[in-house]
Amino acid sequence: MTNAKRKNLLKKVVTHAILIVFTIVAVYPVLQVVTISLRPGDKLLSTSLEIIPADATLQSYVSLFTDRPFLKWVWNSALISFTVTLTGVVLASMTGYAFSRFNFMGKKLGLLSLLVTQMFPATMLLLPLYIMLIYFGLINTYSGLIIIYTATALPFCIWTMKGYYDTIPISLEEAARIDGCNQFQSFYKVILPLAAPALVITGLFSFMTAWSEYIVAAQILQDSELYTLPLGLKSFEANMSTEWGLYGAASLIVMIPVVVLFIVLSKWLVSGLTLGSVKG
Repeated sequence: MTNAKRKNLLKKVVTHAILIVFTIVAVYPVLQVVTISLRPGDKLLSTSLEIIPADATLQSYVSLFTDRPFLKWVWNSALISFTVTLTGVVLASMTGYAFSRFNFMGKKLGLLSLLVTQMFPATMLLLPLYIMLIYFGLINTYSGLIIIYTATALPFCIWTMKGYYDTIPISLEEAARIDGCNQFQSFYKVILPLAAPALVITGLFSFMTAWSEYIVAAQILQDSELYTLPLGLKSFEANMSTEWGLYGAASLIVMIPVVVLFIVLSKWLVSGLTLGSVKG
């Protein structure tokens, strides 16, 4: 074996070893949550490293659906998350297109302002947003939460869409206009399909912003009937004890929609659509 082949082999071994270590570090906490969700109530604090306990039980999952309003929390989170996603995708796709294709007074200032809002943590914006919702009478409502989630997700989504539109040649729109399309038709019939990868990223980011958020929801929603999943999971924690079995079972169920959504939409995260259209 030559020195070059030995170096390549050594490089592959080191690379795979590092990847295996990081994979274990990433997967191990999830496996521990699986273990805790399957343990009986009297062994939740066990230090055993078994992934599937010898006396595993699904009682935590059964109790989650029968004794707690878990489905209500799922419905509340799904309603808010899909509304934020739809609103974010629609507004970001049109606003990003305007920033990308048109020159108007205040364009640079507007983009800079959107960028500056991303430099502040969400908790810093919580007080002014809370006061605004009080004035509008939207405290303890879905609408108030949806407005805050959409407002915090939009700047990043607009910048993402604007950056992607910039990579799409204007000649495609000009060709569509020659074929008889007006400005809006050339946008949604030609440009929007080509921007599918950016739309997917925008949709996923908007969904994740609303699905797993806790701090803002805890301040806005005060009625337990309106609780979202993060607030519902937090209710398992009491002053004297925490229901870890329910916590683990609910955590695993909560992550399923996100994983499924990412797998379904991941096929759109393929670049080259624009390049192919130009060549065609």
